Amino acid sequence: MNPFWSMSTSSVRKRPDAEEKTLSGELRTSPLRASTKKQLPSIPKNAVPITKPASPAMSSQSTNGTHASYGPFYLEYSLLAEFTLVVKQKLPGVYVQPSYRSALMWFGVIFIRHGLYQDGVFKFTVYIPDNYPDGDCPRLVFDLPVFHPLVDPLSGELDVKRAFAKWRRNHNHIWQVLMYARRVFYKIDTTSPLNPEAAVLYEKDIQLFKSKVVDSVKLCSSHLFDQPKIEDPYAIIFSPWNPAIHDEAREKMLTQKKPEDQHCKSMHVSGLSWVKPGSVQPFSKEEKMMPT
Repeated sequence: MNPFWSMSTSSVRKRPDAEEKTLSGELRTSPLRASTKKQLPSIPKNAVPITKPASPAMSSQSTNGTHASYGPFYLEYSLLAEFTLVVKQKLPGVYVQPSYRSALMWFGVIFIRHGLYQDGVFKFTVYIPDNYPDGDCPRLVFDLPVFHPLVDPLSGELDVKRAFAKWRRNHNHIWQVLMYARRVFYKIDTTSPLNPEAAVLYEKDIQLFKSKVVDSVKLCSSHLFDQPKIEDPYAIIFSPWNPAIHDEAREKMLTQKKPEDQHCKSMHVSGLSWVKPGSVQPFSKEEKMMPT
């Protein structure tokens, strides 16, 4: 229902029939006065008069249609906000890039710099439910199954629901899933494992566990330059080191440049103020009279 139309129809007093006839005659004989007379806007299409409420079936149909048309825009906004949060968090060693074909799929890679999985480079894909953020938690699947108690040895999926049993809207965020995925390689948890073999070896034979972890890290590194399993322009692709291409980019990243804001703060600016202190009038500086 159009609110403007509802307000207009309910607030206008109904005129008597005689008065309406008189007005009609005025409209025919006095076109000039008709041009200045206020007219109600035309009835919008599908408008329901305020005195005639719609049936429950029509109301539910209208509501569902509204949500159906509004949903994709809300989902896109939510995902954009989530990616902005990921960028602001600056998660160490974690990089993600939303897919070109679907915003519900993000490509990522984790670099492990110390610990049992040191030198590990693990590519993964995040799958976000289409009813986000009201559905289940996102899924995180590694391209190659990593030997880890919380990673399925067949599918490569990380047990994310362990940390997010129930996804809470406006409380849980995708950056937390990425942080969790990074943390599992530094703090090993063996309770209710997806890979029982890895859990048992970690508890009973740590040396054999370390050996299998090293083999897993080497396996992932050997497939680092493989083409992505999913064809997408934004998929993360690694290429062998080429000094002609990569040296310049490396120098730019390692060069420490002073931010412009700090540079501006360090500069001493001298000159006259546009506004006199204690005044809101521009060009209010008092002029000194030159002696004649």
